[in-house]
Amino acid sequence: MAINTLEYAKLFQTQLDQQAEQQATSGWMEANAGQVIYNGGDEIKIPDIVVQGLGDYDRDNGFVQGSVTYKYQTHKLTMDRGRTFQLDAMDVDETNFGASAANVMSEFQRLQVIPEIDAYRYSKIADTAINAGNSEGYALDEATVLTKLYEHILILADRGLDLSQLVITISWPAYGYLINNTSVQKRIDVGSFQQGGIDLRIRTLDGIPLIPVASNRMKTAFVFNDGTTAGQEAGGFEPDADALDIHWIVSSRRAPIGISKTDVVRIFDPMTNQKANAWKLDYRKYHDLIIPENKVREIYVATSEATP
Repeated sequence: MAINTLEYAKLFQTQLDQQAEQQATSGWMEANAGQVIYNGGDEIKIPDIVVQGLGDYDRDNGFVQGSVTYKYQTHKLTMDRGRTFQLDAMDVDETNFGASAANVMSEFQRLQVIPEIDAYRYSKIADTAINAGNSEGYALDEATVLTKLYEHILILADRGLDLSQLVITISWPAYGYLINNTSVQKRIDVGSFQQGGIDLRIRTLDGIPLIPVASNRMKTAFVFNDGTTAGQEAGGFEPDADALDIHWIVSSRRAPIGISKTDVVRIFDPMTNQKANAWKLDYRKYHDLIIPENKVREIYVATSEATP
């Protein structure tokens, strides 16, 4: 039995990480985590490369010696989240446990985990942009929405960013205003966008991918319930009382680094579980969003206007 549960745990852990990357609207941010070192636990290491600029070439002495510093910065993952579930032995026997547990964990991720990962990432991006002065409060207006969005795109273009490397994450309400703008139709096309090893067909604005996101994930701040405090027993997340709506985030693809690791999936069979005659599933997830300091300039955010 122990071998079976161990193999199930390994399988679920791999599948859950893949599901999160493919189905999260922010899953493309995990492509930037390729050089991140993660050995379990709540710490990751991100490479930091610093090189000197050009110098004059000397015909007698040749090249000016330059220096390169390659080191790793250690970051502590902010979000350490988990839940445990039980499947009664009378409802689930060993022959159908795999399918039943897979369904439970898949639905848990789809309905609870993935929305939370998205919400956390977008709120952290917005908070970082606001603190850096890379944001603007704007009241959605069908007549001006396209002009305002292009203002923010061109701010990044003027900083030297390649427009082909930008991504526009946009709330569904703002997306509706944009699509209804009479000037936008000739600028909209359908293109390919890679995320989690699969190709998605999405709309683009002059070649820039448009990723619509549910508005309940696009807020500047959230409360992430601990699951034990009175009123927070259901867990999950909810908008902070002072949160603003995020209309859109314009960013380079390389700026946000999304980290999502299913650190532990433990499975105990009914004979091992000490609390009940039931299969016990333990799930622990570390996740975070990191924007290196030199990449903050590659993000611009539009939010609702603050209430006076």
